[in-house]
Amino acid sequence: MTSSSAENSPVQTVRVFVHGFVQGVSYRRWLQGEALERGLSGWVRNRADGTVEALIHGDARKVDDLVRACRHGPVMARVDKLNSEPAEYDGVAGFRIESSV
Repeated sequence: MTSSSAENSPVQTVRVFVHGFVQGVSYRRWLQGEALERGLSGWVRNRADGTVEALIHGDARKVDDLVRACRHGPVMARVDKLNSEPAEYDGVAGFRIESSV
């Protein structure tokens, strides 16, 4: 007998910091679209130091996939470095663009 039930994938939350030419190139809007396509929750915002910060929450495989995609970003972006770390989810549904900090 073969089991065909959907496996419950673990849920994960990460905070991502993207360094490079990532502001003024629609990185936040791109990231929001990519997250919503994958059914993920969280937020993204610009930081005063020129980086983009995001909190990404959902199915661990989809989170990992989005973090990999963030290493490239939208066409006009240039990602020099990406740091990610485990984080606590804020519990707000959807994926939103937050005010810059």
